[in-house]
Amino acid sequence: MPGSIFGSAPTPGLPPARYAGGMHPAIHRQTLGDLLHRSACRFPDKLAVACGEVRWNYAEFDRLCDRVAAGLAEGGVGKGERVAVLARNSHAFAALRFALARLGAVLVPINFMLKADEAAYILRHAGARWLATDSGLAPLAQAAAAQGTAVEQFIWLPSEEPSVPTPGLLRFDELAASTAPLPTPALGGSDLAQIVYTSGTESAPKGAMLTHDAVMWQYVSCLVDAEIAAGDLMLHALPLYHCAQLDVFLGPAIYAGASNVITAKPTPENLLPLIARHRISSFFAPPTVWIGLLRSPSFDSTDLSSLAKGYYGASIMPVEVLRELAVRLPRVRLWNLYGQTEIAPLATMLGPEDQLRKAGSCGRAALNVETRVVDDAMNDVPRDGRAVGEIVHRSPQLMAGYFHDDARTAAAFEGGWFHSGDLATIDAEGYITVVDRKKDMIKTGGENVASREVEEAIYRLPGVSEVAVVGLPHPRWVEAVVAVVVAKAGAELDEPAVLEHCRAHLAPFKAPKRVVFVDALPKNPSGKLLKRELRQAHHSLFDNP
Repeated sequence: MPGSIFGSAPTPGLPPARYAGGMHPAIHRQTLGDLLHRSACRFPDKLAVACGEVRWNYAEFDRLCDRVAAGLAEGGVGKGERVAVLARNSHAFAALRFALARLGAVLVPINFMLKADEAAYILRHAGARWLATDSGLAPLAQAAAAQGTAVEQFIWLPSEEPSVPTPGLLRFDELAASTAPLPTPALGGSDLAQIVYTSGTESAPKGAMLTHDAVMWQYVSCLVDAEIAAGDLMLHALPLYHCAQLDVFLGPAIYAGASNVITAKPTPENLLPLIARHRISSFFAPPTVWIGLLRSPSFDSTDLSSLAKGYYGASIMPVEVLRELAVRLPRVRLWNLYGQTEIAPLATMLGPEDQLRKAGSCGRAALNVETRVVDDAMNDVPRDGRAVGEIVHRSPQLMAGYFHDDARTAAAFEGGWFHSGDLATIDAEGYITVVDRKKDMIKTGGENVASREVEEAIYRLPGVSEVAVVGLPHPRWVEAVVAVVVAKAGAELDEPAVLEHCRAHLAPFKAPKRVVFVDALPKNPSGKLLKRELRQAHHSLFDNP
């Protein structure tokens, strides 16, 4: 077939399978490394990445990733090699991500809030011989690597702000100066792209293995359902070690050919000026960061007129905050994106048209996901918006399993569905509302209480900035409902007022037994509330009731 995109016609008698997959293995290939190159072919001169004083167009970004990959290969990094990254957001982090993909190496991002021994566990479990870090985190990285890990080589990554290279580390700019030819390993979508360790409450974190196919099917869901597009100018402020920022936003944005501004400082003092200066049109943050922006004294005086798309996830957005955003940012269309690491991570989506109509819901299954809400016998719960069950999924986006953990893999996929561990209701239209994590459901006096329901009630008080509800040990009730509250600046709010409000709006067994006021709630760098720390900090509250 002369003129075909596949070249000349196949040789007569050659088996089609061999022709398609054997003679020309790259012809059908689709990996994370390929998608960046295709964007560079479409938009060579367009801004791809801006971070601090660094600006790369797509052609520059693509060539740089090739050189970094070639430099890594010279040092011995090849297909299947696990390369860990313990670093804050930077242009170099983004480039390393795609360079590793081109080699078929496996990215292992590590939460930089972990202690050295916690990071060491991940390094040992993953068997990482290479560890990338930056000047600010190099002491932590070196201390972790020294604890019986296989780490042999460190890579120094430049940061958003100018920094001095850490002595003795292989520098990113040295890799980027490589003139060696780029290896061409046999790669495919079924190859492993990354191992992302979950940050749950278990003592031993689980490493979710995600293939190129899984991640990219998830990108397609994001592009379609979250309307990520080439015309976006997106701000990436939450940590790239977290799959939400890395794979729901940065990856799909690169896939689409959007422009990206990367920062390591998700504070209102940094974010508001960045949005105004760069004319940012698209921005993701968990509810805690959105709340921080709303409470900033600079919010109303900052020009946010360029902002058109707003995304939230990682935890549930209080309905009262949704209403406030609708009033104070009326031109911004909002999406709620829900999921978890094991599904790469987008599972369901609530779009702009449903934000207030279905306030509090995480929406319906994303494009490439099939989702049910089931009881313990795997029967669908009634679609009445009241019956509670566990969210389960089937999807090409799902992990291949937990690294070196067959038992927990089998448990997660029991019954032929992936078990999320989230409890939810589903209504007649198929909209899902997360009630609680199984581990956060409070059992008080024999009754089940969803912490979220109590939190939503407390958010109706005008003086409340943030609230988290937890169950604490109690000599009579076994667990007692306790509200931990951050008051708005200048608000006159005390425990009796909160208790009275709750008793007026909730069944008696759901109302908190105590209210504790704090200056701030503990959160991880992704903005997720750490209820585990609240339970530990206030564990003895009822020792002398």
